[in-house]
Amino acid sequence: MAWAGDGDGGGGDGDGGSDGDGGSDGDGDGDGDGDDGGSSSSSSSSDQGDSGAGGVGGGEIKFREYRRTLRALLGATPPRPERRATLAPRAAPRPTEAPREIIARGLSDADAAALAAQGYGVLNRIDLASLGVNIQRLSVPEGTTLAEARAAVQALPTGETADFNHYYRAEAEELPTPIEGAVLPAPCDGLHCPARALIHWPENIGAQTCGAPVTLGMIDTGINTDHAALAGAQVALTRVAPEDYNASDAIHGTAVAAILVGDPASRAPGLLPGLPLVAVDAFHKEAGDERADVFTLVQGLDQLIGAGATVINLSLAGPPNTVLEDTLAAIEAAQSAVIVAAAGNGGPNAPPAYPAAYDSVIAVTAVDKGGRAYRRAGRGPHVDLAAPGVEVWTAASVQGARWKTGTSFAAPFVAAAAALWRQTYPEMTPAEIRAALSQSAADLGAPGVDEVFGHGLLDLGGRCPVAGADMLLPVLAE
Repeated sequence: MAWAGDGDGGGGDGDGGSDGDGGSDGDGDGDGDGDDGGSSSSSSSSDQGDSGAGGVGGGEIKFREYRRTLRALLGATPPRPERRATLAPRAAPRPTEAPREIIARGLSDADAAALAAQGYGVLNRIDLASLGVNIQRLSVPEGTTLAEARAAVQALPTGETADFNHYYRAEAEELPTPIEGAVLPAPCDGLHCPARALIHWPENIGAQTCGAPVTLGMIDTGINTDHAALAGAQVALTRVAPEDYNASDAIHGTAVAAILVGDPASRAPGLLPGLPLVAVDAFHKEAGDERADVFTLVQGLDQLIGAGATVINLSLAGPPNTVLEDTLAAIEAAQSAVIVAAAGNGGPNAPPAYPAAYDSVIAVTAVDKGGRAYRRAGRGPHVDLAAPGVEVWTAASVQGARWKTGTSFAAPFVAAAAALWRQTYPEMTPAEIRAALSQSAADLGAPGVDEVFGHGLLDLGGRCPVAGADMLLPVLAE
């Protein structure tokens, strides 16, 4: 199962909106001219005509081949080899989890020793200070399947939340087509404006425009902190992937960071310039596949909570995982942070993508400038909100800016909105903020909550958040 259609992985993420990468986004839309495809087709057609309705028999065909060969030996045109249609090799499916690894959350020393006696090894153990629990990455003994290993660890008194070390990938696709004909409200006059107009984003939002300071957090790929769009931004970037892993690119993470805190004077202004952003690079590259595993994601979440992040953006997706689910549930139970995640680019018929599908997370889908659903966005009852995610103008990896498409780029709009709610009402819990965002959304699609748009399109109303008494009653009654 491919959990992401990521067209950002190609090498040339430079300045401007014309990148030529549109055919490599994994959606099957590329035209892909074949090598001399036209002449191959005509040759095949001609050869078939020699033996078809004209009534030329097999002996005549052999004679013609003999004559071609004879002319070649005498110095004439060499024989033309028979052309055969060839199919491009199908790309191998990307792995869904690390081979021969199990991760366990909160495993006791006694249970770890019992596993060691059975041939399990401890590859890594990290004490998550902010979450008050340890997480261990275990190697599986030879001759034991992953499913058998997980069951063995889960059978231990403290191994209940053990699971595979699943992989998660950034949720993005690149489309170079620019937005045309959008109505831009004054005073916004840049290419970033249509997305803001769609959700009635308040203008001139600074670090403390809506109240108390808030620290944003994100887990993503690397970030080009020297990019002009992040000039003057307070971005604290750390990498938690093992040192022997190949470093991730700075394409996806730079684009997401710029949407959040991009310099207003740059070509990619952010929604919340001036707010501090704590970013964790949890990704690595393996044979061209850029991914993060659960063990590293949980470390990243622990670092973000420890750094004081109260809104966390996760523009990534993958399969369900018990360790990740319990970690996110613990963060919500402690009321530490609002977690926002991309709904995934697997398509309307894909299974739910995680962590967005967990109850403790705000799941965000993508729409275009007309409020129409992004064709590759995941759907389901877990979808909470829709936000701009088709042809969003944001930073390229090296310099300048370009158009980006995917649920990855819709999620930071909701994360930024959650930050405004935390600024205005710091006493609100993550559950209350999720309810407030849902109730203030503009309904799209079928009346009421639906599996395409959730509660509807994110809507800020052009001002700092205002919570009516009725907005909080459903949450307080639970």
